[in-house]
Amino acid sequence: MPAFAINEFRNLGMAFDGARPNLFECIINFPSTIPGGTLATGKLAFTCKTAQLPGSTIGVAPVQYFGREVKLAGNRTFADWTVTILNDEDFLTRSTMEKWLDAINGHANNVRRFASAAPSAYTADATVIHYSKVGAPLRTYRFTGMFPTDVTPIDLDWGSNDTIEEYSVTFAYQWWDASGVGGSVG
Repeated sequence: MPAFAINEFRNLGMAFDGARPNLFECIINFPSTIPGGTLATGKLAFTCKTAQLPGSTIGVAPVQYFGREVKLAGNRTFADWTVTILNDEDFLTRSTMEKWLDAINGHANNVRRFASAAPSAYTADATVIHYSKVGAPLRTYRFTGMFPTDVTPIDLDWGSNDTIEEYSVTFAYQWWDASGVGGSVG
């Protein structure tokens, strides 16, 4: 393709007018034992301001051979996943995230509050759906075995006018899979 071939770019490179990063929905399922989890799941679908389509990395296992490094494919790792959430005055989603963290490890007593110490007791799944400009799901990413590792502070400031509080939550998870446009992965 020659440079500056704008019609080819529009017809081949951007045939569908480009995917838009603001057309998404985030569904985080809280463990059933967390009080308020069902309500917070519903509310979070509306208040999740930012999320990411996940990435993954294949490590490299280097082997030395006659003074040369030969690189072999290693194991896959998944980086933590972070979402930003708008805070409403009912604090429903934030307090539910705090309860989830507290149930994993108590603030004062350093114990897990789930009936079982098994990871299935404190993990949950999440879904991010990326939509087209006409509202059809393009691609769906499902996170398996997820739990929060960090809830960021909310800064309070007398000079912050006409803004809505927001905070971020970082999750560790076991893996993700994807389906939709482009086929399935995982």
